[in-house]
Amino acid sequence: MIKLSEISTEAPKGLEKKDIKKKTEKLVARLGELHHLMYAEGKYSMLIILQGMDASGKDGAVRNVFRECTIAGLDLVSYKKPTEEELSHDFLWRVHKWVPQKGMTTIFNRSHYEDILIQRVHNWIDMERVEKRMAAINAFEDLIQFDNNTLLFKFYMHISHEEQGIQLQQRLDDPSKYWKHNEGDWKERERWNQYMEAYEYAINKSTTPWHICPVDNRWYRDYFMAKTIVEKLESLDMKLPQLEK
Repeated sequence: MIKLSEISTEAPKGLEKKDIKKKTEKLVARLGELHHLMYAEGKYSMLIILQGMDASGKDGAVRNVFRECTIAGLDLVSYKKPTEEELSHDFLWRVHKWVPQKGMTTIFNRSHYEDILIQRVHNWIDMERVEKRMAAINAFEDLIQFDNNTLLFKFYMHISHEEQGIQLQQRLDDPSKYWKHNEGDWKERERWNQYMEAYEYAINKSTTPWHICPVDNRWYRDYFMAKTIVEKLESLDMKLPQLEK
């Protein structure tokens, strides 16, 4: 049973920021090479889910970790409030159409988990529906992994309550970050404990494990994500297609 309060939001003790940043540069470059291989080979696809509280660094992670990836093989989808058309379908309808085809990578900035997080926290759905949706999510994720060779990485962007407050305040104080400011983020912050409860439920009920990514130190966040993905891709022994003789 994962308890988020028992997991550090900071980089492990003893690590040198300068050393980790050097390692991250190499990992990011290697990720670019491996992503190109995956795109060319067309055997696997990759779905990366970034889920976390406001100001947990999802945008920065995308910008830093995937900057060397082949643009033609990469899609980024940001999930916001559902449209009327999306609300007239089942909750996974707007998600399934973005599942990557073989060779492609899709990054979800927020995801289908919003439908058992914000909706639960605001009591827009009851626990019976939460449990039904959780079962549907597990079935959906099992399907795409089994049926389409989709590599699924789910990162919970683990930020502390204190660090979130610092990051949100910077959006007010720094003119270059003001465009990110949303008064609603402060209102959601008031529901921190309810969100932690909802996240723990989603993490512990998932059949596909989550990676709990500490993000208070953004330099370690990038290293953690890049290392996790590179290690998996390295294990696949991917090869460029060869001309038939």
